Amino acid sequence: MEVILLERIARLGQMGETVKVRDGYARNFLLPQGKALRANEANKKKFESQRVQLEARDLERKSEAEKIAERLDGMSFIIVRAAGETGQLYGSVSPRDIADLLAEEGFSVNRNQVELNQPIKAIGLTNVIIALHPEVEVTVTMNIARSTDEAERQAAGEKLDSAEAIYGDDINENARPDSFFDPNEDGEGFDEGDQTV
Repeated sequence: MEVILLERIARLGQMGETVKVRDGYARNFLLPQGKALRANEANKKKFESQRVQLEARDLERKSEAEKIAERLDGMSFIIVRAAGETGQLYGSVSPRDIADLLAEEGFSVNRNQVELNQPIKAIGLTNVIIALHPEVEVTVTMNIARSTDEAERQAAGEKLDSAEAIYGDDINENARPDSFFDPNEDGEGFDEGDQTV
């Protein structure tokens, strides 16, 4: 199906261009969202008569996105999640989770603007691109950790992907049997009469 774009759409085209897209994409996304019109003579005339208003609306959206981008670009956010000792999350961090976090922080971002190829499934620092407008993108850092203390350590540059890195030296040293009793001890100090039954 051929459509006339009413705004710039990434990997598709600029405002006013006539492009060929799959029927389902046009019917289910572009047309209902008001991002395109079917390409016919009546709609071409309608678009040309409204072109100035559409360009003004697009410039207004772009300027709003640039204002948000100035505040948001380069910021770091902490997400606390449960994870195993190897740093693997019990679940994942999805674009919806990131959009909800940004909304709590006062930024109007929806999940479709968060560009993640796949959900985040491990603790650590992850750069995430937020497309506020087709021409305005910012990068924010998501600090995924088990606790805020751990997040601060990660932000300082520590890599917390093993139990030793998280809990200190060798965490198993204190769990060895010889730390509880000495197998070489011959039992001196122990008297048969000291037993209580």
